[in-house]
Amino acid sequence: MSNPESFIEEVTEEVRRDRTFKFMKRYGWIGVVVVLGIVGGTAWREYQNATQSASAQAFGDGILTALESDDSAARVTALDKLEAKSADGQAVLDMLIAAEEGSAGDDAAAIERLQAISNNADIPTIYRQIASYKALARGAEILSVEDRQSGFEALAVAGQPLRLLAEEQLALIEIESGDKDAALTRLQALIIDSEVTSGLRRRASQLIVALGGAVEQS
Repeated sequence: MSNPESFIEEVTEEVRRDRTFKFMKRYGWIGVVVVLGIVGGTAWREYQNATQSASAQAFGDGILTALESDDSAARVTALDKLEAKSADGQAVLDMLIAAEEGSAGDDAAAIERLQAISNNADIPTIYRQIASYKALARGAEILSVEDRQSGFEALAVAGQPLRLLAEEQLALIEIESGDKDAALTRLQALIIDSEVTSGLRRRASQLIVALGGAVEQS
């Protein structure tokens, strides 16, 4: 009784193998292409990663070499010759150049460079805000009080990463403008803010005392 069943199973298995062979003969190249694509894609990613890593290292080495000079003007010239491979890298490079221009006494050039960064929509928001903050903080002798105040107010919006630092600068502008009461109110709010850092709280407290106020504890 088992012989017919065994024979049927053997025939069925042979037919299955024959169908599999024909299928692989007809479509097996697809699997080869997929495997080659995976291997090739992995190799290409590894090559790209290695190239990007080497490029980033060369860029970083170039910055360090440029900053070795004892002369600010020479550092600006050396940094300006570097070429960043991305918008982010260029933003960082330009901020370094602006810092050196400021150190060399050319605040106008530094502010212009920083404002160009802050107005560049291709750069991530955090870089643009940092550049804007630096330009406004450096612009006491160049920018009007109104421009600086409106600029810092834009950075002091709830949820923005530089909010508390911008609030500190707004308090300084109020002191500069002779509005001591407004500055004290802003500084008091600053020191009890849940996100304030210890350094910022200390600076705000010192300003309150210097203005003749009393530090209120939360």
